Amino acid sequence: MKTFLNSLLVLFFILPIIGFGQTKVTGTVTDEANALPLPGVNILVKGTTTGASTDFDGNYSITVSQGDILVFSYLGYTTKEITYTGQSPLNATLVQDAGQLDEVVLIGYGSTTKQDATGAVEKVGDEEFNKGAIVAPEQLLAGKSAGVRVTSNSGAPGEGADIRIRGGASLSATNAPLIVVDGLPLDQRGVQGVRGQLNAINPNDIEDFVILKDASATAIYGSRASNGVILITTKKGRTNSPLTFEYDLKASIQDVSDFVDVLNADQFTAIAQTANGFDPNLIGNSNTNWQDEIYSTAVGAIHNLTVSKGYETFNFRVNFNHASQEGVLTGGLYERNALNTSFVKRFLDNDLKLTLTAKGVIDEYDFADGGAIGSAIAFDPTQPVYNPDGSFFQYFGETLAPTNPLFLLENNDNRSQNKRFISNFNVDYKLWFLEGLRFNLNAGLDYSENDGRQFSAASPTNPNAFPFRNLYNGLDRNTALDFYFNYKKDVESIDTNLDLTVGHAYQEFYRRSGGRDTGNTGIFVERMESINRNSLESYFARASFDVSDKYLLSLSYRRDGSSRFSEDNRWSSFPGASVGWKISNEDFMENSFFSNLKLRAGWGVTGQQEIGLNYAFLGLYTPGTGDAAVQIGDEFLATLRPEEFDENLKWEETTQYNVALDFGFFDDRLTGTVDAYYKETEDLLATIPTAAGSNLSDLLLTNVGNTTSRGIEFSLNGKVAQSDNFNWDLGFNITFQDYEITNLNLSGDPDFFIPQGGISGGVGNNIQLWRPGFDPTTFFVFRQVYDNQGNPIEGAYVDVNGDNQITESDRQAYKKATPDAYAGFTSNMSYKNFDFSFTFRGSFGNYMYNNVASDRGNTSTVTNAPGNYYPNAHISVLDTNFQNQNLFSDLYIQRADFVKLDNISIGYLIPFEKIKLRASFTATNVLTITEYDGLDPEIGNGIDNNFYPRPQQYVLGLNLTF
Repeated sequence: MKTFLNSLLVLFFILPIIGFGQTKVTGTVTDEANALPLPGVNILVKGTTTGASTDFDGNYSITVSQGDILVFSYLGYTTKEITYTGQSPLNATLVQDAGQLDEVVLIGYGSTTKQDATGAVEKVGDEEFNKGAIVAPEQLLAGKSAGVRVTSNSGAPGEGADIRIRGGASLSATNAPLIVVDGLPLDQRGVQGVRGQLNAINPNDIEDFVILKDASATAIYGSRASNGVILITTKKGRTNSPLTFEYDLKASIQDVSDFVDVLNADQFTAIAQTANGFDPNLIGNSNTNWQDEIYSTAVGAIHNLTVSKGYETFNFRVNFNHASQEGVLTGGLYERNALNTSFVKRFLDNDLKLTLTAKGVIDEYDFADGGAIGSAIAFDPTQPVYNPDGSFFQYFGETLAPTNPLFLLENNDNRSQNKRFISNFNVDYKLWFLEGLRFNLNAGLDYSENDGRQFSAASPTNPNAFPFRNLYNGLDRNTALDFYFNYKKDVESIDTNLDLTVGHAYQEFYRRSGGRDTGNTGIFVERMESINRNSLESYFARASFDVSDKYLLSLSYRRDGSSRFSEDNRWSSFPGASVGWKISNEDFMENSFFSNLKLRAGWGVTGQQEIGLNYAFLGLYTPGTGDAAVQIGDEFLATLRPEEFDENLKWEETTQYNVALDFGFFDDRLTGTVDAYYKETEDLLATIPTAAGSNLSDLLLTNVGNTTSRGIEFSLNGKVAQSDNFNWDLGFNITFQDYEITNLNLSGDPDFFIPQGGISGGVGNNIQLWRPGFDPTTFFVFRQVYDNQGNPIEGAYVDVNGDNQITESDRQAYKKATPDAYAGFTSNMSYKNFDFSFTFRGSFGNYMYNNVASDRGNTSTVTNAPGNYYPNAHISVLDTNFQNQNLFSDLYIQRADFVKLDNISIGYLIPFEKIKLRASFTATNVLTITEYDGLDPEIGNGIDNNFYPRPQQYVLGLNLTF
């Protein structure tokens, strides 16, 4: 009893001491990668039941004692423990765990969690990017996301790529997505003087891409969101991180692995000898592979030097990037020098955060003469490159003869330099007078100046030719200012999390271009300086509700005004709505084998105004070309010409419906999504023929017709193995799509069509058409007739309409360049310090028109040249025995399905005490499996003609961090 009383007495004195020693601690929990606040983080005093959680702004408060250990845990992040030693505030940063569900994703003007997203939103982080010496950031994404197709425009150094999200929605207007870099929407037209406008963004500097696919997710961007939105976040310094230096080197070589199939010297000579009046003196004694002559092994190197440091309230990251890449077409070169910086500063106990990103970039191009590709295909293989005296072999005075391709490459000086500055300043302030209310302001600038010159020698085949000289310059300025208020609150009385946003945005685009050239006169003519300007003003709002952590609702609205339309048609509204049901959070799913199951659906309207012409609703006069100059005395003065216009021009609008199921099994070791969409585009912006005399041109940009697009996307990601030593992740995605024009003219005539897809061979010929009921890349051909042995009969086509003659009425819409399905497959594997990864891509149901074969696959190409020379032919002539061109035969529409091994990479991390060293080897464009017998089955417009080949690349990498 005495012991018990003594114990009570001790306890009586200790309890006040314990109480006195306890302190209420507050702090903020953020994502280490991007400093975004993390809502819903669990905080527990280790060894007790005392706990708390963060609010929507990442804030928390908890009672602790000196020496207590706080445990911070959050789904998708590595658990972190911090000992309390009097810190005030006690902030924590959590690191994303690649082995768990990736939680936080950006959306338009805000962020959410993946579990709470109701739209088609996908995040692709840097660990998932394609490997290699990548210059164009678009290539990081190829094959990584369902519904997203990335196609490089060519193999030229510094070349950009076309990105299509759910197939696009327009005809004459752009089909490119809106790209937003650190909050700044880029000009969808690109900038002058560069092959790819995203080249200004260093791929090594990108943290992640967030892809907004459906209208419910993109509608808050309204005016430019019909083709999806891509949000690019660049890397920032990390809070409370040590001073870190990183050097990354990627040294590469590139080679062309395949050429266009043309006749060799013996095959060529055999056909040339059949010519009427054959002149043996026109045949040489060489056996020259002209394509082998114009292509060479190209070397390149990408250097990145990065310094970063993080304090409690300030962090920075500075990166210097130098990229140099030769072109496999001799004489081509791309160089980039860039300084990329980011600074984040927090004030007022982290209530005020200022973020500044700035990129200064110099892009320089030496453009090789692409005409050398066509000349190499056409040039006589029996002729030498050089004459005995060392001069280039040429067909002097033969105006229509091909020029020696090496002469073209050597006598071409075509250079461009683009100086560009991209900066964004963001203010994020948690307002003091109402908990959960924040103000966000974003100010951005994208400014570039371009200067270039092109000098080329007079063509030796044309005695009347002048040397061509061209000086040009341009300026692009993109300024943006937006702000919004965001209010988040957990309304406990109705068990609902509320997220409200309202804001305003303004953006202006200014472009100036000018220069002078000689045209066909040999005398410099000043081109009148061209200036165009357009602007957008917008008001937007969004309301999101999460009821009982089960039922989701998101509503958005944007009101946009564009200076590209008249006052009567200037403004348009873009609403969006989506719902979600987190089925796995229902009580009846408690013992289910699903770790995640969510059903979601969305609807929205988005717009299109990126028509290229800024004032297509006004009657304007524009400068004429140098060829149209008027000579007055000794001076040549540029002329002005009136342009066509449509005063009733208005917004193109796309309505999209979306329904999807997200699922996960085995604690999300296996996750996936099935997503279906349907899109309708109305008031289509398209360039169509006009009646004679009805306007100032025979072609007019106007609102005409409709298109529909539908598709199903499926993605599956699996963590095959997870352990301390061995990890293996697999990712697969496939997209099925269908796209067609449903109406194309103002009268509703279902038989109306517009020829598209210009080709070589003759003048003004087109191989594709826009027609209701068909995909916009559909080919327009005659149906070839074959003999009993399966050989094509020259000039014999199916009489479709049965009128006993072959006319244009017998040409049929046949096949298309757009694939029915495309897929990506990625594997990432690591064993201790070794890592191994590869990416496959596939495309199915797409066709290619082999224009090289249709143009040059006949004997007349060799035997009927209009001069004293014999040009080469395509090797297909040996199979068809065609005497003349048969440009519109469906024989040349060839299946172009393919599976490509895009890249394969192996690396090894050499761990030292204070230094990390990783060495790697990567090969890109490794293998293509296809039945297509042309140069490449993946050409954006489906027409294979003088295509700059994509090379194979081999890369040695070295990354040093200390």
